[in-house]
Amino acid sequence: MLVKTFASTVTGVEAHTITVEVNYGGTVASNKSFYYLVGLPDVAVKEGFQRIETGIKNIGLHMPRTKLVVNLAPADIRKEGSAYDLPIALGILASSGQLPKEAAIELEKYVIMGELSLDGSLRPIRGALPIAIQARKEGFKGMIVPAQNAREAAIVDNLEVYGIETLKDAYDFFKGKWEGDPIHVDTRGIFKRQPKEFDLDFSDVKRQENIKRALELAASGGHNVILIGPPGAGKTMLARRLPTILPPLNLHEALETTKIHSVAGLLKDHDALVSKRPFRAPHHTISDVALVGGGSNPNPGEISLAHNGVLFLDELPEFKRSVLEVLRQPMEERRVTISRAKLSVDFPSSFMLISSMNPCPCGYYNHPEKDCMCPPGAVKKYLNKISGPLLDRIDLHVEVTPVSYDELSLQEKVEERSAKIVERVVRARNVQEKRFAHLDNIYYNAQMPSSMVKKVCKLNDAGTQLLRDSMEKLQLSARAYDRILKVSRTVADLEGSTEIKIEHLAEAINYRSLDREDWAG
Repeated sequence: MLVKTFASTVTGVEAHTITVEVNYGGTVASNKSFYYLVGLPDVAVKEGFQRIETGIKNIGLHMPRTKLVVNLAPADIRKEGSAYDLPIALGILASSGQLPKEAAIELEKYVIMGELSLDGSLRPIRGALPIAIQARKEGFKGMIVPAQNAREAAIVDNLEVYGIETLKDAYDFFKGKWEGDPIHVDTRGIFKRQPKEFDLDFSDVKRQENIKRALELAASGGHNVILIGPPGAGKTMLARRLPTILPPLNLHEALETTKIHSVAGLLKDHDALVSKRPFRAPHHTISDVALVGGGSNPNPGEISLAHNGVLFLDELPEFKRSVLEVLRQPMEERRVTISRAKLSVDFPSSFMLISSMNPCPCGYYNHPEKDCMCPPGAVKKYLNKISGPLLDRIDLHVEVTPVSYDELSLQEKVEERSAKIVERVVRARNVQEKRFAHLDNIYYNAQMPSSMVKKVCKLNDAGTQLLRDSMEKLQLSARAYDRILKVSRTVADLEGSTEIKIEHLAEAINYRSLDREDWAG
């Protein structure tokens, strides 16, 4: 008897439906296997027969001992992972007559996913959210998934999602004996109710008002930042507090971010939505593939996991040159394309880059109190570990100076809290959203294409002269020219000004520290 069930595979962040065809019957020669699995399965899928056979026996049912052929169609797509166990097991039970014919018909109305344990219980899968989105798009009645993935999949409306614990539950469900109900998730309600407080706060940072101003500016326009300063000056402390002043995720961004984290298997059990902007801080020993994503079946890397959030690269010059260079294209295009012989996958990667570095190998170049111990030329050599094209793509170069003991010990001044700063950031972002409302996928100044810069960032005669002089003196590139204009536009937005004034432009130019000829001596 031929029975069909339906599963799904995830490529990139998109799902594709897989038809699981199970045919039971026929004789097998004594020296041949009972079971045949075809359709480009990998080793994990093939090993599933051992889990399926043991799981079926441990719930009191029997595994057929006649010829059994399982085809995973379409056969030209490679199937990977262990999530096909449950649809294959149910197909075997229906094909061998252990489920009634009515159940076999009902099986075709659901997308079924789950990894089996030997006792018949189910383990969670990756990518439940994109699978649910695709199931609804293709008109399936519902979805059967492990209980740990049910709330994640139930974010998708107009789709019945059942979270089950064991193979026996799934068997009883299709026999009409399971008493569970579909999972209902009020996506908007959950999004509004989820706590968005942070353990960190900008009020923890003593003084350093100029650095706080630069990070407020970066948050307002989505600009990339590099913090340069000696050890212990507070670079990491400041960077880790940047998410606390970013605008809260909207529902669209939360769903988009959740989708990526679902594919990567990073959602906690029973989580429905990612409600806070991601903050990813990979170690400097990270590889190219781990940063941008990849593998035989491409998975998202750190830059995609930081989508709609912050990617923090601490001690930037310590990263391998090849790792840093792969950042350049995703920073411009806000997506990364991973190409293989038979497929090409796009991962979104719209992130804010915040990085930090010491000014020299010993860390004390330009320190107000300590002497730099580096030999001549070491500062330039250290800075040259970061390529010019990458520095060009970083809008704000901010020098972080250490805070003295006297300033740290002063108690009378209460530092401004993140909640107060974020109010100004949100106002500036609202101005930008209105400005770009007629454009797709552009929400803030840093995303502005070059074609719009001249239109949106108009300067008066004095501003034009100042920028011309700065370009000539600092020998800035055309990309740096665009980025100065974008930053000055953000400064104006923060001040509530409709036009870019000369003081706005001067502040933006001042943030190009590493472009100064005399910076490295």
